[in-house]
Amino acid sequence: QVQLVESGGGLVQAGGSLRLSCVASVNIFSVSTITMGWYRQAPGKQRELVATLTRGGTTTYTDSVKGRFSISADNAKNTVYLQMNSLKPEDTALYYCNILRYGSDYWGLGTQVTVSS
Repeated sequence: QVQLVESGGGLVQAGGSLRLSCVASVNIFSVSTITMGWYRQAPGKQRELVATLTRGGTTTYTDSVKGRFSISADNAKNTVYLQMNSLKPEDTALYYCNILRYGSDYWGLGTQVTVSS
C-alpha cells in the first residue's frame, strides 16, 4: 500500500513563504509514475490542481500560482516539495500530495495552509 505523508503547512501572513513536503513510501521516480503533484481544496470549493511534475522534469502550474510556487522532487528521499512564496489569503486551503501512476492514483491526507491578511 502506497503512503504519502504531507508536512510543512501552517499559519503565515500574506507575503510569507512555506515549503510543503510529501514523503512517499515508494519510488516516486518509478517508470510507472506519470506525474507527482500538489492539489488544494478550500472550504466550500472543489479540489483544484496546483502544480505537477513529470519524471522528465516538466512542470505545470495553475495560473493563480505561476511565478510564486515551485514544485520539485528529490529522488533519493522519495519526497515531493512545493515551495510557496508571496502567499495570499486566497491560497488558504488543505493541500494534498498526489502520485499518479499507470493504473493507480495515490493521495495523502493533506496539510493545512492558512494565510492571514
